[in-house]
Amino acid sequence: MLQPKSELEELYNQSIKIIKEGQVVIGKIVAIKTKEVLVDVSFKSEGIVPITEFSKQDLEVGKEVELFVETIENDAGNIVLSREKAISIHGWNKIVKCFNDGTMVEGRPVKKVKGGFLVDAMGIAGFLPLSLSAFKNIADKDLLYKPFSFKIIKVNNLRRSIILSRREAMQKEKNIARDKIWQELKIGDAVSGTVKAITDFGAFIDLGGVDGLLHITDMAWSRISHPSEIVALGDKIKVMILNLDKDSEKVSLGLKQMLPDPWLDIVNKFTVGSKVKGKVVNILPYGVFMELEKGIEGLIHVSEISWTKRINNPQEMFAVGDMVETQIISVDKDSHRISLSLKQLEQNPWLEAEGKYPPGSKISGKVHGFTDYGAFIELDSNLEGMIHVSDMSWTKRISHPQDVLKKGQNVDMVVLSVDSQNRRIALGLKQLLDNPWPEIAQKYPLDTVLEAEVVNLTDFGVFVKMEEDLEGLIYSSEIDKDAAANLKPGDKLRVKIIKVDVEQAKIGLTARI
Repeated sequence: MLQPKSELEELYNQSIKIIKEGQVVIGKIVAIKTKEVLVDVSFKSEGIVPITEFSKQDLEVGKEVELFVETIENDAGNIVLSREKAISIHGWNKIVKCFNDGTMVEGRPVKKVKGGFLVDAMGIAGFLPLSLSAFKNIADKDLLYKPFSFKIIKVNNLRRSIILSRREAMQKEKNIARDKIWQELKIGDAVSGTVKAITDFGAFIDLGGVDGLLHITDMAWSRISHPSEIVALGDKIKVMILNLDKDSEKVSLGLKQMLPDPWLDIVNKFTVGSKVKGKVVNILPYGVFMELEKGIEGLIHVSEISWTKRINNPQEMFAVGDMVETQIISVDKDSHRISLSLKQLEQNPWLEAEGKYPPGSKISGKVHGFTDYGAFIELDSNLEGMIHVSDMSWTKRISHPQDVLKKGQNVDMVVLSVDSQNRRIALGLKQLLDNPWPEIAQKYPLDTVLEAEVVNLTDFGVFVKMEEDLEGLIYSSEIDKDAAANLKPGDKLRVKIIKVDVEQAKIGLTARI
């Protein structure tokens, strides 16, 4: 039985969606023509969309797509739809969400304009200022229509326009990559990196967003003078993570740790007492470093160079590159130290010094150096002795040993003492003569008054010459301050002897007569 016409109309009307202009709806492609596409949106008539608004991927009968309702019914009675506007609205909603969330969006620069670039971001036209592009030194052909990530920094809802930043997106990408690397890094791991910068103390290695320091001491087992001897800018190297400090974002790296430690078997290779040859690789004031083999160095301390000579500057005896034979005197595996000696290859002349130079014996030697307190004398056995200023004259006050002796002068002396353990020989000049002080004490009894010549003024008194090579001291308490202030060398004074110390070889005087 046929249903009444009114009932059929009612069922037909119920099957039709309520669609309004300005609405986004879902439609199914039912036909593809030369210039347009027919779409079923469950309305009383099929929708028409220009074919130019579809991408090739969307042009497929039966495929559902989003569409924007422009007109419910045109002159031909069809609903007019827009694919582009639907994409734009959908894209704009995503843009606003990304802006609010701070998430990145993908876009393609499509045109270079004054002050920057126009960018297509999910169907929305965006502006990328040149100052935020981070496209320095990149050709336009390598930019246009290429996908990049951007951060939305400003949204204009009225004009539906946006301002983008590639620079901030890159920074965020770096931060994400860095956080990921920090989670993956572990002490002891071997990682690859690129040499980013070189300094005097090491090299900075880019591990892909995190920089690590490769210190000069961790570059090679052998001694190097500068990091540039091992690495160059841009080098791709594999290093080991030695230490991590996430709080200060510091990574310590090692290159030598990627190779076997040559010190592991050091005790078997180099035994104490054995002779070894090595090459001089560094000379410092305190000693000479010798390379014994690749990665293994030893030190000849200045005290181990000679039994007899004082070594003030090892560079006077050695040059970098010299091959030298030495003796091993100690090996410290844990500290990576080998102590070497040159003098141990020779017999110690100090062992015979006491027998060769008995105290009281007269010997000869050559002056070869000075200090403020004495002169160093080279003896015929290459040993060295010293004449202290107090042992140069019985009576004369010696200000400096060079007032009495000259470098290179041959001089006769008396041996005062020999200390083989501390390697010291004390010598005397004045001991070649008899001590005159007992006679001086008889010649100048206490209370003797005489005229003397001022030779030196000090805070503690005035030195005066009583006769040639004989001086006395007027104590500061034994002369008027005003009178002492007006004195000068060469002035004559009447003085009285108040003390004669034969043991200390001193005469005390007073000017208060």
